Amino acid sequence: MDAQYKKGVLDLCVLSQLIDQDRYGYELTEKISQEISVTAGTLYLVLKRLKDNGYLETYLQESDSGPARKYYHITEKGKEYQIGQKNEWLAFIQKVERLL
Repeated sequence: MDAQYKKGVLDLCVLSQLIDQDRYGYELTEKISQEISVTAGTLYLVLKRLKDNGYLETYLQESDSGPARKYYHITEKGKEYQIGQKNEWLAFIQKVERLL
C-alpha cells in the first residue's frame, strides 16, 4: 500500500481503535498491522502527536508479564475529532469510488 494513503488515515485508525477500550502501544501496533502494514516506530509517532494535540491521555498499568505498560485513552476532544475525521473519510472514499 502506498505510504501516502497510510499517512492520511493512521490518526483515524488509531483513534477508532481507542473508542471502545484503552490499549497499550504494542497492542495497537498489532491490531492495526493486521489490516495495514505499519511499524511500531511510525505508530508511536502518531500516538505522541495525538497526545500532544489533546486527543489522547496516557496512564501506566502494572503488567503480570513484565514492566508497567503505558495505556492510551481517548479524550472527549479526541472522540469529537474522530467523529469529524471519520465523516470526512467516508465522504472522501465515496467520491473516489464514483471516480473509479
